[in-house]
Amino acid sequence: MSAAAGRRYFLFGLMVAALVLIADQASKNWVLYSLGFVECPNCMSVEVTSFFNLTMVWNEGISYGLFPADSPGEKWLLIGFSLLMALILTSWMVRADGRWLGLGLGLVIGGAVGNVIDRFIYGAVVDFFHFHAFGYSWYVFNVADAAIVLGVGAILIDAVFMGRAPSGTEAKG
Repeated sequence: MSAAAGRRYFLFGLMVAALVLIADQASKNWVLYSLGFVECPNCMSVEVTSFFNLTMVWNEGISYGLFPADSPGEKWLLIGFSLLMALILTSWMVRADGRWLGLGLGLVIGGAVGNVIDRFIYGAVVDFFHFHAFGYSWYVFNVADAAIVLGVGAILIDAVFMGRAPSGTEAKG
């Protein structure tokens, strides 16, 4: 891979991360301040369709509220860990050798930084998308969470279907 191609995938990933971060923070600000959820945390839900609500939830844990960070020290530990992961993923993105990998890393980085900003400002992550149908209810999530899931999917697509050998190995074939 040429240096120009690698730089292109890195810049593409950075652009994706920036777009995710902007969309995440804009949507959270809209829900908190335009809908008034910031004034009444954990008590508001707006029905949008029969299967989708905007429901305010403050997530103090990692994913789906797992491992809640109750103390200030635990919250700072989560912030530090998330920032460290974003830096590690950014260093990987510098060496990205494909569009799917750049896309996936950019999605995960943008989502991670979006949730870090929430933890820093509010002490918890703002979640509000709530899908439900036929008696099933999905976890409440946000744009950053969706970007992280899609990003992991893109990284897996790159690893499984793009046919490139991992760095430091030769492709078979």
